[in-house]
Amino acid sequence: MAAVPLKPQYGPTLGRLLEPRWRSASPMVRRSLTVAGIGLCVLAIVAVLMQLDASYSHGGRMPFGFKYRGLYRTAPDPGGYVKVAHSSDGRLDSSYAVAPLTLGSYAGSVTGELPIFAAGYTARLAARFPDFRFEGEGKTRISSTLAGYQVLYSARIGGRTIYGRDVMLLPPGREKREGVVVEMLSKEPASVSNPVASSGVLETPLKTFAFG
Repeated sequence: MAAVPLKPQYGPTLGRLLEPRWRSASPMVRRSLTVAGIGLCVLAIVAVLMQLDASYSHGGRMPFGFKYRGLYRTAPDPGGYVKVAHSSDGRLDSSYAVAPLTLGSYAGSVTGELPIFAAGYTARLAARFPDFRFEGEGKTRISSTLAGYQVLYSARIGGRTIYGRDVMLLPPGREKREGVVVEMLSKEPASVSNPVASSGVLETPLKTFAFG
């Protein structure tokens, strides 16, 4: 392919300046430079890909999916569907997990049943985590089409305080008994007015969670 004509005031190009050195270089030097150039291109591609959202999709009788960035797939907790997390210095920084939720038989609206279920759920959290502290609970909306019920808490994990937010979700539509619990932990301080996943790496997977 012919080179694009270049006006004299804009030359010479970098390629022309380096051409004599390239021709005089030994084959070994040329190969080394070629390999280094390929390596730099690969690193650039990896860097770009790391900035893009990854996605997870779960099928079966409870299909759901979400997007995430800055978190990495790890083994889910026993009985859980999926878990993504980030750690540093061998200690947990953030984690996002999805586990099955099954409500008992109930009459009336699910909005009345979830607070009852949450009472027993909170008791199980207190038995699971050391220095557990209940921070609050109540209805929450994670998107324009999906609302649920959340339990907020803090605990000691890995020698430091970790803040938790577990959101109980059921597929929209008619009253159902089966759904999921989105379990989120973060080292970043949180409160009832500014709970876990209000910002940071956990915000994207929570906001993009969807059934189906």
